[in-house]
Amino acid sequence: MTDDRALLAAWRAGDLAAGNRLFGRHFESIGRFFYAKVSTGVEDLVQRTFLGLLERADALPPETDVRAYLFGIARRLLLRRFRDRYRGRVFDALETSVIDLDDSPSQITDRREQLQLLHHGLRSIALDHQILLELFYWEELPAPQIASILEIPEGTVRSRLRRARELLAQAIAAQPAASAIVQSTVDDLEGWARALRDQIGR
Repeated sequence: MTDDRALLAAWRAGDLAAGNRLFGRHFESIGRFFYAKVSTGVEDLVQRTFLGLLERADALPPETDVRAYLFGIARRLLLRRFRDRYRGRVFDALETSVIDLDDSPSQITDRREQLQLLHHGLRSIALDHQILLELFYWEELPAPQIASILEIPEGTVRSRLRRARELLAQAIAAQPAASAIVQSTVDDLEGWARALRDQIGR
């Protein structure tokens, strides 16, 4: 299988088929990244993410993972969109949640209470905590790649991950639901996160 860097180099050289292959390989993940946080303009944001990758192809460090680089571009585009919408107010990705931003990302059709609790909980915590948990549970990215996406030291990823889990558990527990449902959601966070991943953007 041709690796991402080879496809990107070919795309940069004018091979549109290589660009389409690269797009197809990562479209679902990048689309899911945006669908979990915004209600409109997802297709435009996805296209801008891939175009941003193409524009930066020559400057891509040799050790950088293309998929992680795409998520880094996607995060910066998302932050820019939210800062524009939050203009005149203080926006901090470590303090402001999607719910604070009054956006309505895609709803899920699965009515299992655990998924509903988790979905609302993720949108209730700070944006960068939400992104961190999604990259870890949904995309199964390692700490070094998450660090490059969030633009933080690798050691900070581990401490933020612990904090993000704590905040998510609190957000889940704050919702009106039977204690057994809340506990089962928190106890099997990884399993429910994967189930939620499969619902986002459908």
